[in-house]
Amino acid sequence: MEYLYLIIGLILVLVGANYLVDGATAVAKRFGISDMVIGMTIVGIGTSTPEMVVSFWGAAQGNADIAVGNIVGSNICNILLILGISALIYPLVLTRNNIIKDIPFVLLSTAALCAVALDKQISGAPENIISLGDGIVLLLFFAVFIVYSFLTANKPEPEQDKIANQEVLPVRKNKKWKRTWLPILMIIGGLVTLIAGGDMFVNAATKVAKDIGVSDVIIAVTIVAIGTSVPELATSVIAATKKNTGLALGNVVGSNIFNVFLILGGSALITPLNLGNFGMINFMMLCVATLALFICAFTFRKRYIDRIEGVLFLLMYIAYIVLLVNGF
Repeated sequence: MEYLYLIIGLILVLVGANYLVDGATAVAKRFGISDMVIGMTIVGIGTSTPEMVVSFWGAAQGNADIAVGNIVGSNICNILLILGISALIYPLVLTRNNIIKDIPFVLLSTAALCAVALDKQISGAPENIISLGDGIVLLLFFAVFIVYSFLTANKPEPEQDKIANQEVLPVRKNKKWKRTWLPILMIIGGLVTLIAGGDMFVNAATKVAKDIGVSDVIIAVTIVAIGTSVPELATSVIAATKKNTGLALGNVVGSNIFNVFLILGGSALITPLNLGNFGMINFMMLCVATLALFICAFTFRKRYIDRIEGVLFLLMYIAYIVLLVNGF
């Protein structure tokens, strides 16, 4: 039954996230909020709502392995698996915003995560704990990112950026609602579904881990992380098939930033996250994945991630899963 609850919980989380984003976007459009602001906030946070619900519920239940493993595993999955698949479909062009804002903020988020999580390795502390103070620091970084995004939102876009962003959420952008109460009801229903699905998903994942003798960490960074990254996968793959490479890449890096600064920061406010069982290989792989993205973006003259690099990303992800299964 736990496996059935795991699947049902994931479906509820994904359905709830979809209704939440649709409803919030409709309300934003109703009150005249610009497409750029919607893209930076509602869409970015919306695709990260499954991670948010699962991590918050994990933290509320005192399960730091689920709360942190979900974020670390999702960020690894976003870069290596999702960008790898997207690049195989169509090479991902790097826009000006990707170069000067998105990828540097991804690097900053990874560095900040390691700084607040690896207390033993950095300062010789007895335990690795993401404390309340650490959570506040991460949320302050999130505030800086949002403010910076708003300040740069009105700057003229280069032609390449306009082309990359012109198809952002084509269905949701054009959908109009005659009654305001309907999208509001969608928001409420989406939140309720998210909460119920998140609770079911976390409980089932924990029971499955215990039943098969696999640690919560491995379950969190693989099954849970891949499951909660489905919205990012769907968005990026669809964008790549439409050759909307700016959305495909921006969706992933934006999600990674939200995951660390907002979701992990918020989780630490719920309860301090003790990482006693969290293996270093997960932090190391996150750093490797982030550096690989940085290398593709900044060290070659071409401004895109091609299919060869997509294959390399996928091979790295497979190697990571093999190492986890073999107990590294």
